[in-house]
Amino acid sequence: MALLILGLVLFLGVHSTRIVADGWRSATIARIGEMPWKGIYSLLSIAGFALVIWGFRAARADTLVLYAPPVWARHVAALLLVVSFILLVAAYVPRNGIKAKLHHPMVLGVKVWALAHLLANGVAADVVLFGAFLAWAISSYRAARQRDRASNTVYPPGTAAMTALTVIIGVVAWAVFAFMLHGPLIGVRPFG
Repeated sequence: MALLILGLVLFLGVHSTRIVADGWRSATIARIGEMPWKGIYSLLSIAGFALVIWGFRAARADTLVLYAPPVWARHVAALLLVVSFILLVAAYVPRNGIKAKLHHPMVLGVKVWALAHLLANGVAADVVLFGAFLAWAISSYRAARQRDRASNTVYPPGTAAMTALTVIIGVVAWAVFAFMLHGPLIGVRPFG
């Protein structure tokens, strides 16, 4: 569990600089340059992510059950994950109505992803991993919306065609991951 927690601290810590130290981040980028900042940020993120994966795999060997989710929670989680994938795709498809309305769909997608996994999993390692990501996503979304308000950020309106494309890509990506990739990559087959 220690490796998992260390990985989460490193990975989410790096991704929290805009939440807790935006002024320091901007000053550091101005001092060392954008490319060196991105390089350091990327290296620390990759190291943290690797520790999260390694730590999670090791922590899953300890099957301390904190709560036993009801069967219906898995069905709700599957539906929430469809929403999560659509939100993640919305961060990248230009001029879609989802991003126009919600402004930060990637962070919302992480929030929904984490919540869905907490609904369906009650083992300690799962609760630590997904609980940490949920807490981070809540804080990150709040901070991003505050920055938007402070700078009067205006998001371009979405079009129906790009919104429909976003939904289609999100649903297809979810299906591919849920039915084909989750088992081999994560070790759990959500649909048997």
